[in-house]
Amino acid sequence: MNPSAVFIRRPVASILLALALVVFGLLSYRALPVSDLPSVEFPTITVSASLPGASPEMMAASVATPLERQLSSVSGIDSMHSTSIQGSTSITVQFALDRNIDGAGQDVQAAISQAAPQLPPNMPSPPSYQKSNAASFPILFLSVRSGSLPIHLVNYYAEAVIAPRLSTVSGVAQVLTIGSQRYAVRVRIDPLALSARSIGIDELESAISQANVNLPAGAIYGEHTIVLDPEGQLSDAAAFGDLIIAYRAGSPVRLRDVAYVADGIENDKGAGWHNGRQAIVLAVQRRPGANTVSVVNDLQRKLPELREELPPSLDLQLIYDRSKPIRASIADVNSTLAITIVVVTLVVFAFLRSSVATAIPAVAVPLSLLGTFSVMLILGYSLDLLSLMALTLAVGFVIDDAIVMVENISRHLDDGSDPLVAALDGSKEVAFTIISMTVSLAAVFIPLLFLGGLLGRLLRECAVTIMVAILVSGVISLSVTPMLSAKLLRQTPPSQLWVTQILERGLMGLQSLYEKTLAMTLRWKRIAFALSMILVVLTCGLFYFSQKGFIPADDVDLIAAPVQGPPGASFASMERHVQAVTKLALSDQNVDSTFAFAGNVNGATLNSGMVFLYLRPRSQRSEGVDTVIQSLRSKLSNIPGINLFLVNPPPITIGSNSTRSPYQITLQSSDLEELYHWAPILQQRLTSIPGFIDVTSDLELRAPELSVALDRDRAQSLGIPPERAYDALYTVFGDRQISLIHAPSNEYRVITELGPQYARDLNALSLIRVRSDSGRLVPLDTITRPYSKLGPTAIQHSDQSPSVTVSFNLAPGVSLSEATGRAQSAINDLRMPSTMTASFQGTAQAFQAAVRDLTLLCLIAVFVIYVVLGILYEDALHPMTILSGLPAASLGAMIALRLFHLQLDFYAFVGVFMLFGIVKKNAIMMIDFAIAIRATEHTTAEQAIRRGCLMRFRPIMMTTAAALLAALPVAFGFGAGAQSRRSLGVAVVGGLLVSQLLTLYITPVIYVYLERTRDILTRAFARHRKAFQSA
Repeated sequence: MNPSAVFIRRPVASILLALALVVFGLLSYRALPVSDLPSVEFPTITVSASLPGASPEMMAASVATPLERQLSSVSGIDSMHSTSIQGSTSITVQFALDRNIDGAGQDVQAAISQAAPQLPPNMPSPPSYQKSNAASFPILFLSVRSGSLPIHLVNYYAEAVIAPRLSTVSGVAQVLTIGSQRYAVRVRIDPLALSARSIGIDELESAISQANVNLPAGAIYGEHTIVLDPEGQLSDAAAFGDLIIAYRAGSPVRLRDVAYVADGIENDKGAGWHNGRQAIVLAVQRRPGANTVSVVNDLQRKLPELREELPPSLDLQLIYDRSKPIRASIADVNSTLAITIVVVTLVVFAFLRSSVATAIPAVAVPLSLLGTFSVMLILGYSLDLLSLMALTLAVGFVIDDAIVMVENISRHLDDGSDPLVAALDGSKEVAFTIISMTVSLAAVFIPLLFLGGLLGRLLRECAVTIMVAILVSGVISLSVTPMLSAKLLRQTPPSQLWVTQILERGLMGLQSLYEKTLAMTLRWKRIAFALSMILVVLTCGLFYFSQKGFIPADDVDLIAAPVQGPPGASFASMERHVQAVTKLALSDQNVDSTFAFAGNVNGATLNSGMVFLYLRPRSQRSEGVDTVIQSLRSKLSNIPGINLFLVNPPPITIGSNSTRSPYQITLQSSDLEELYHWAPILQQRLTSIPGFIDVTSDLELRAPELSVALDRDRAQSLGIPPERAYDALYTVFGDRQISLIHAPSNEYRVITELGPQYARDLNALSLIRVRSDSGRLVPLDTITRPYSKLGPTAIQHSDQSPSVTVSFNLAPGVSLSEATGRAQSAINDLRMPSTMTASFQGTAQAFQAAVRDLTLLCLIAVFVIYVVLGILYEDALHPMTILSGLPAASLGAMIALRLFHLQLDFYAFVGVFMLFGIVKKNAIMMIDFAIAIRATEHTTAEQAIRRGCLMRFRPIMMTTAAALLAALPVAFGFGAGAQSRRSLGVAVVGGLLVSQLLTLYITPVIYVYLERTRDILTRAFARHRKAFQSA
């Protein structure tokens, strides 16, 4: 049966089908969303709770623990991490990838409601949650600033005007505010003025709370209905300043008499700056699956409209556009794809020496790609760097099937056959070969479809895309290619061009050399067979000792620089440090702009900060991001008083714990003393290991604290309940939110605090007075005993257990496999107690799982290929012959990676999988011909395979050269972001070079030995059957 016959005899139908493929493919290409990587949605929910003034210990014990206990009952949780700092707790819950985020949100809300009775009653607001995608980096950063407007008004325009308008753009998930400076009325209490007027702190608090009311009053129902609108709410600092809080000697005492009342901001211990000027930054995140480039285009079209609606003194600027490096990378990959198609076409022309014979298989490339785009759109996939890179490499083997078809039909034409007869006979001969190559090559990627976790999500689109391209190319090669060959191919005299003549003589000489060396190899079969066994051992050994990496970070024109100050550092000192970093960074020619924040911003500790360095586009820089980091590291390390970490942000953030360095080891123990003892020891040990840089820990135990112990007996004797005493402390030291101002679009807080001139003095307790039950004002220092101590800046919990995370980065040239191995050895050498557990988290944990899973998948892929080939050939031995070239390909890939100082990373693994498919094609072409010869002629296995190798030498060289040159542009790594993907191209090139050199000799030897084994087993079985029948 010839599946190509119907297409050869019906050329109009074939052409129309191809035309339909082109039209729908082009439409699909335009409609495909564009992104950097396949959409990976980590269902993540962050629960936030605040209790201003509470210590980290109080937040962890009274807020984090009850919430965690209830949240742990929610199904589908992958990890849970909480950070409790002064005044706030943040719990990040990351769910399994298949968990529905909306359903998870409902469960989280139910858990928060169940935990509410166990939480402190004086929390200003109940805990809230926010859905997010931990793997998604914002696609756009905007700064809003003004030289004349107050910062709280700038914040109003950012949050209430700009952010809602941007959120309406299709594809936008949410707009986050970084460095929020929301309006608040701040009441700075003067304790001396209160004491002079005999007013207690508790009376001041009560007066403010009771005076600012916002209650309904109903309506008057007469001839007309008149709604009553009581104006009981105070709206600003001036109104609160006029508030009468008491009468003394018949005269009113107003709030402004005993406190400085000002229009201020809610969070005065955190701020953000754009290029050194205070600003509010908006970070726009896209919805999963949305087209990054399209969403950014829509957002940028919105910005001019917004600027016209804003006050002229307000400056709205674009800080960072994530789509720029994506556009550059996509454009580079598209250029690489175009170059690859041209190069592969030239290779085919060099071998076939005919423009018509070259054009026919060349048509298979765009048809295969366009058909693939249509399927990608139907499946909801994106046009990302990984899929485009895979398609670029696929060009080399989607043309293979067409080459085999055209070469065989050309051979029949050269033998004198009529074009139609040549097309029918030639297509019939190789139809099964093409089906075998196509199905077995597609089968290589089947195991990737069952890979779970992060890598499964990343590779699934890539695997399906390549499989579709392979299957479409197989269909094209069995339909359009033979039809065009029948219509266009004719017997032509050899080209007289000197170039083609030189190439032809070279190819003939190469084939002659191969014939002689193959004969020699078949004479020394045992040595060749022993060499093949040695190759397997070498491959396994080299894989074990190879440097392995994960997903390399691209150059996206961005560097993150976390800043860590000493424990107890004030916001003012952190502001100075961050501004110093900004000033030095902006003096570097590679840095275009900066955004920095310091203090309590988005759940950060007071002694921390972050500086984002936005680099000039890669085309305008002579240095890559890693070189820029090394240059800046030496320049910025001279700033005293801080630890600075420079990180090229990873393409995907993994894990629920955010740390200053990208790789994490988490220690857990229920014994805090034990945990806090071993964590610094592990940190010190990792710091001493070569190759580890930026080693840091989230444990900071030297933050100064002032504990206030209440003398309960004395307080009781004076008629002061403990609650009243501690309530007074909270009012003056805790940034207490004592009342609310309800505005049309938001609500604002009234905050009490001690005047700054008193808050700096530890003797301030003697100035704070509370009224006793007998009416007497009692200074707090008479019933309290303050003493200094050191405490933690933050308290961490991982999966409900107290934890400390030690994070680290790697020096250039150090692989993640080396680092995890050394770190594990260090952990083992410490011999920590059995109650302590140490585990890799985040990216390091995902890397270990990936190496294990991908190694297993490689073995499964080999098994799947064997099963598919066994089914196609109805034979158990032939597939083993075809698979004999895989060790050589893997060995070549790892040797090439080592020679070019590249790691066996995520992209290289993809290259190895592609090698599995490419290399076995050569063996299929040899074996198919040898099987056909033995089926029709009485000849030995050695004679059959020799003829098969020589007959298929030209198409084998063509297909290998096409695949090799298709991978070269990727291996060279030119263009935006291409350096991170070089390992893919280098692995394919190295694997093809070594496998081509070795499998042309090893595969025939394996075939001969397996055929001899078959003959021996067949004869033995026949003898036993004959003996059994005669008995």
